[in-house]
Amino acid sequence: MMKYTKIIATMGPASAAPDMIEQLIGSGVNVFRLNFSHGTHEDHARNIVNIRKIAEKLSRPIAIMGDLQGPKIRVSKFVNNQAELANGDTIILDTAFKELGDKNLVGVDYENLAKDVKAGDMLLLDDGKITFRVNKVDGTKISCRVEQGGILKNNKGINKMGGGLTAPALTDKDLEDIKFIATQDVDYVAVSFPKDEKDIQFARQKLVEAGSRAQIIAKMERTEAVFQHLNAIVSASDGVMVARGDLAVEIGEALVPGLQKKIIKVCREYHKISIVATQMLESMIENPVATRAEVSDIANAVLDGTDAVMLSAETASGKYPLQAVETMARVCEEAEKMADDNLHGNFGNEKFANIQQTISMAALFSAYHLEADAIIALTTSGATARWMSRVITDVPIYAITDSHEAFQSMSMFRGVFPVFLKHKAKDSNGHVDEACDFLARQHILQSGDTVIATYGEMVSQIGSTNSLKVVKI
Repeated sequence: MMKYTKIIATMGPASAAPDMIEQLIGSGVNVFRLNFSHGTHEDHARNIVNIRKIAEKLSRPIAIMGDLQGPKIRVSKFVNNQAELANGDTIILDTAFKELGDKNLVGVDYENLAKDVKAGDMLLLDDGKITFRVNKVDGTKISCRVEQGGILKNNKGINKMGGGLTAPALTDKDLEDIKFIATQDVDYVAVSFPKDEKDIQFARQKLVEAGSRAQIIAKMERTEAVFQHLNAIVSASDGVMVARGDLAVEIGEALVPGLQKKIIKVCREYHKISIVATQMLESMIENPVATRAEVSDIANAVLDGTDAVMLSAETASGKYPLQAVETMARVCEEAEKMADDNLHGNFGNEKFANIQQTISMAALFSAYHLEADAIIALTTSGATARWMSRVITDVPIYAITDSHEAFQSMSMFRGVFPVFLKHKAKDSNGHVDEACDFLARQHILQSGDTVIATYGEMVSQIGSTNSLKVVKI
């Protein structure tokens, strides 16, 4: 399958069986997401083992991303597990209340909420389905008027319109999950609700201290993150997820499409990964066919240049996980045919940061003008392939590596097809020949094809890419 945009599938009861994992990979999944808001460490460890075994069996590069829960602020539990709230009702949120609540009073699991809100603020519950207006704050009690009522169930989330909640991005649970992740073969860690680049830097520090080399994906979910600290967060992270659920609740749904385009653009400018997530095929949780609006949503993300599109409940708990992946793969492939690969327009005025990036861009320009059939990037860390993947092109990039870590992590890069190959030759020219021979034996390259190869004269040394070669197969 020649699909350049990568698909992330969330693990859950609908997708955890080994035979389903194998089918999902065969249908186009490149990355599996482990949602640490659900499941135990034992569940996640079992899923990781199964994913790795099946990926090895299929000889497919698959990345694994652990998604930390973060400071999800929630109401506590109710008598009868829910409360029916009518417009105009008064309800008190009390951060000190530990009993079962009712329609008049319920606890909140975030003790600083009363310090973070004031009269007039709007609180949005259950992803904005229910809204409260704060009347007054008295100690730990927040008196609210129900603006939009409904049935509020146990443990539903609370957001503040416009942002401003001071909860740290990493909770005690997240820190324990990081320690667990460090013991597992996980390629990426998604950090929920970062406010600024300091949250990302702190998360990286904790990962390093725990012994993990996982890359960090910053989830854009807070108002201050997208409007005040976007560039700094993108710079500090390895990639960004446009987490449209909580983001829409905080800033309003009308602003999300424009911000999605902006975030993807900034990621490409900073040479970082971008992921678009949330409700991409929401209807397929219950139905085997996508809506036309969902198809357009996926296609627009692809045309904007995102690296990956993500499925959440569609594969975790939906009725049609396999059909959802198949649909997403088809839409990605068709949208990619319409993508703009104007290299000169995108990078004509850019100053390249180093030799590695210069060689990467030279390979893209050479492939474009020579109408090459493929690019081969010999890489140890995956950095060369990442540089290349920042430019939208219809030339496939085969990233040849002998590093399992790079082989897996490059599965997230748009347009990059990782290949694991142990070299026998003693020099870099021999490595290029081995790579070309291997791809020819796999019928990926054909006699007469033109290939642009990049490599480093210092064999297997990270950051040494300094050479470009045009090869005729």
